[in-house]
Amino acid sequence: MKMTGAELVMNVLLEHGVDTVFGYPGGTALFLYDELYKYSDRIKHVLVAHEQGGAHAADGYARATGKTGVAFSTSGPGATNLVTGIATAYMDSIPTVFITANVGKHLIGRDAFQEVCITGVTFPITKHNYFVNNKEDLADALRNAFRIANEGRKGPVLVDITKDVTQAIVDYEPVKPYPLRKVETENCEAKAEKFAKYINSSSKPVIQVGGGVIASESYKEVIALAEKADIPVVTTLMGMGAVPSSDKRYFGMLGMHGSYAANKCIAEADLILTLGCRFSDRVALKPDQFGKKAKILQVDIDKSEINKNVSVTDCIIGDCKDVLDVLIPMVNEADHSQWLAQINKWNEEKPMKVKECYGKMNPQEIIEYICDNTDKETIYVTDVGQHQMWAAQYVKQTKPRNFLSSGGLGTMGFGYGAAIGAQMGNPDKRVIHFTGDGSFHMNLNEACTAVSNNLPIITVIFNNRVLGMVYQWQTAFYGQRYSNTTPERKTDFVKLIEAFGGHGFRVNTMEELKEAYEKALKINGPVWIDCNIAVEDKVLPMIPNGKTIDDMLFE
Repeated sequence: MKMTGAELVMNVLLEHGVDTVFGYPGGTALFLYDELYKYSDRIKHVLVAHEQGGAHAADGYARATGKTGVAFSTSGPGATNLVTGIATAYMDSIPTVFITANVGKHLIGRDAFQEVCITGVTFPITKHNYFVNNKEDLADALRNAFRIANEGRKGPVLVDITKDVTQAIVDYEPVKPYPLRKVETENCEAKAEKFAKYINSSSKPVIQVGGGVIASESYKEVIALAEKADIPVVTTLMGMGAVPSSDKRYFGMLGMHGSYAANKCIAEADLILTLGCRFSDRVALKPDQFGKKAKILQVDIDKSEINKNVSVTDCIIGDCKDVLDVLIPMVNEADHSQWLAQINKWNEEKPMKVKECYGKMNPQEIIEYICDNTDKETIYVTDVGQHQMWAAQYVKQTKPRNFLSSGGLGTMGFGYGAAIGAQMGNPDKRVIHFTGDGSFHMNLNEACTAVSNNLPIITVIFNNRVLGMVYQWQTAFYGQRYSNTTPERKTDFVKLIEAFGGHGFRVNTMEELKEAYEKALKINGPVWIDCNIAVEDKVLPMIPNGKTIDDMLFE
């Protein structure tokens, strides 16, 4: 059938089950937005305040739902404003499709108004990108974008379309989404048998869970393996939620700000089964010393991650779920109660706890109170900084896809856009956004998006009036020379959210927080709770860069 290129875009989105798009219109995107108007009964467009917020929203939507997040922008600055969000999705392997409009084909390369080669800009931070200046290429590029974003190691794909292609008359025939090309696990049974022998002969095994377990939806298999072979589990930041916090074999996050017990069991283990984890520098701070006493077995869908940061004993390149399905029957039932008892003893000796709180509000108490007084289906979203690590340490997770945080890129300003995306994708769930006053200043303009869409997101601001994490490093390692980390901003968050049209509370004590939170839960719309915490509060424990658990700081 005949239709415009812009209408074809809408139909391809519908082919892939897309019902929500985040974005911001502009001159070169007018034909796309004109069609969106006509398709508004089937595709909801969420107008954001800034394209970066739209990119983070598409990312948060994907993380929280498991679907592909989609964002639109116009050319030039509209497209470049997406870049940080695209890079965030790339670093954390989040399936997203970004559709940008560019100037007409006849203007390409002439420095036209708002012309940017966005495919060139985003080449290093996308799985793939397409520049479509020929109408016959449009449908195939879009369909391949969704396929590539979701097959193998997931990630962002960008499709840049010239304005004349969106206007042109094209032929459209509906098709089913292109099938995902399966990553075939080479010699899976033989490899799994070898892994099983390692596991069955170990006395101090540990399972290390990364974001690949969330992406492959293999969390049930991880729990089944842990239960059958009685193996303790630790996670990276990206793996959080794969195993409930309440699980007796779960010992929290490992790495720079991980628990002592999690890091200690990695240091003392004789076998580490690593699932969907790339051994980042926040996990393996001194790679040649990581798990030095252990045989390290790595399962990852991306061949390039094998032996990239940490040398492993053996590996299986494949989808974690596929590998675990083969491996679990080969693993013997076991009793590692003595090993688990030892890890529990380490946990008791040096528990995850804010030892000394310098103000009237303890970050740990704030988070634990909110977790204890919110539905277990709640989705927690963080920005980046001290509050992020406190959340990683103390949020009581119950399910996968319920803890969203920028891991690889560490993007300040990620949180509010991601919370909006998560809420749009899960309208029946509560979304709690933890942020710091530094991170929140980055993208708090998305408050207008939350208000316009009446989203009941509760934002909890850990306000210590400094750029907390950098301030903490300057305190510990830079002779307390606080260079540009004490901005002395006068922002009144309560007045600000009220000006946007939402509700705000300022709290200085836990009693005030409890009262404000009880009210916030009843408000149908965005709420900000500004929590006055002390500048002296630190994220501990901490392993300094390039060090090991032997150098872990507790005060």
